[in-house]
Amino acid sequence: MSTSTPTIWPCLTYRDAPAAADFLITAFGFEKQAWYTREDDPSIVEHAQLTWPLGGGVMFGTAGKDDGPFCNRPPGQGSVYVVCDDPDALFARAKAAGAEVIQELTDEDYGSRGFGVRDPEGNLWSFGTYRGE
Repeated sequence: MSTSTPTIWPCLTYRDAPAAADFLITAFGFEKQAWYTREDDPSIVEHAQLTWPLGGGVMFGTAGKDDGPFCNRPPGQGSVYVVCDDPDALFARAKAAGAEVIQELTDEDYGSRGFGVRDPEGNLWSFGTYRGE
């Protein structure tokens, strides 16, 4: 069964979720869709959702905001693959925004062109043209 609505969303935690959102928007081109902060402390993000222009997106919040298992995961341990149409331009954008390059722009044996970077809190982001089989 296929649907046009994305049904898998990576979920991450960040020590500084507002700074993470700014980085993901600036470096990669995500777009802010949902943003819910703690009423008495807007620096604590209860839930954020950034969408990807080609569909899907990422959800995240402030690490340690409560005692639940999703909030107690250590920040900087995630790894996300994102399909993109123009990896060359995105690679230049990510580098200009200060993303740490962990894999240079590469043409893979399986036909994808892409790269890998680390965000400021340590999460790994891979971008490429491979759309799966």
